[in-house]
Amino acid sequence: MTFKDVDRLPDYEFGYWNETIDKWHEQGLPSHIKTNRDTELFFDLEGLETEESLPVVTGMWPTLPERVLSEEGDTAVVDDGIGGIYVRKRWTSTVPRYIRYPIRNRDDWDKLKPFFDPETPGRFSLNWEEAVARYRERDYPIHVSVGSLYGWLRNWIGVEKLSLAFYREPEWVGEMMDTLTSLWMAVLSRALKDVRVDYASWWEDMCYNRGPLLSVRLFEEFMVPKYKRVTDMLKDHGVEINVLDCDGRINELVPGWLKGGINCMFPLEAAHTNAFKLREEFGKKVLLMGGVNKLALMRSRDDIDAEVRRLVPLIEEGGFIPTVDHRVPPDVPLDNYSHYLNEKRKAIGLIERVIDTY
Repeated sequence: MTFKDVDRLPDYEFGYWNETIDKWHEQGLPSHIKTNRDTELFFDLEGLETEESLPVVTGMWPTLPERVLSEEGDTAVVDDGIGGIYVRKRWTSTVPRYIRYPIRNRDDWDKLKPFFDPETPGRFSLNWEEAVARYRERDYPIHVSVGSLYGWLRNWIGVEKLSLAFYREPEWVGEMMDTLTSLWMAVLSRALKDVRVDYASWWEDMCYNRGPLLSVRLFEEFMVPKYKRVTDMLKDHGVEINVLDCDGRINELVPGWLKGGINCMFPLEAAHTNAFKLREEFGKKVLLMGGVNKLALMRSRDDIDAEVRRLVPLIEEGGFIPTVDHRVPPDVPLDNYSHYLNEKRKAIGLIERVIDTY
C-alpha cells in the first residue's frame, strides 16, 4: 500500500454468506467448515476474518443482550436490547428489518449516550498488558477498528428519519457524530501509545447502486472534518492507511474521504464502482482493495481468468489488493471459487499456495 516493490501481495478475501457455505457442503466442502473463519483457514487465506484486530471497544459499551419476543417458522421478532425491535430470518443472511428503531428522538439518544463514555471499564481487554507485550514481538499485521459516523446512526435511527434530521435537527446529528468522534479520540490515542498498528478500518455502507444516501454537501459539512480529526491523530501514531468499507457507487464521496484522511476504498463493487477510474482520477492518493467482479465467478473458468487478467495492471502498479467485491454469494460454485483463488494467487505471486479444485 506504499507502492514499493514486494515479494507478493496479501492473500485476502472478504468472506462468504452463510448460504454459500451451506451450499458448498453439497459440492465437497467438508461439513465441519461452518463459519467465515473456518472457511478462510480451510483455504489458507490471510484475512480478513482471521486477521487480528486490536482488542479495544470503540462503539457502544457495554452491549445489552437481545431477547426473542416471538417466533413463527423461520422468522423471529427480536428486541435488540437498546430500544429497537426487528424481524430476522433464521436461515438467511439478510439485513434485519426494523419495526421500531432504537433511537426515535433526542430522549432516546440521551438514554443511550452514557454507553459511549470512553472511561467505562471494559473498553480494553482484561489482558491488555499481556496483549501489548505479544504485539511488540509480532511479525504479522494488525489493525484497529474505528467505527462509523453515518452507518451506525442509520442503523439506530433509520434512513428516512436520519435524512430528515440532517435538515430539521442538524445540531442533534452533529452532537451524535461529535460523541462518537470524541470516543474514538480518547480510546485510540490511549491504545496507540502502547501498540503500533498497521492500518485502521472504518465502516460506513452509505451508498447504493446509484450513489450516496446523503448529499455530498452534507457529507462534507458534517462528516469530513470529524474524519480528519481522527485520522490526524492516527497519523501522529504512525497509522497512515485508513481502509473504509462502503458498498455501492462510492465515486461522489471519494474526494471527501480523501480530504478526511481515509485513503483506501473497499470492497469496490465492480457493478457500481470502477477501480481503474478511481486510480485514474486520484492517482496514488487513493488505495484500493476488492474489485474482483463476483458475477465472473458465477460463470465459467474462462470468465474468471479474464477477470483476473483485467486487474493485473492494478496489481502491478501497487496500492491495490484484489479480493472478491463483497461476500461470496451462493451462486458461485465451489469449483469456480477454488479456480479463482488459484488464478489470483498466480497473479499476486503466491504460486506455491495453489490448491486442488473441486
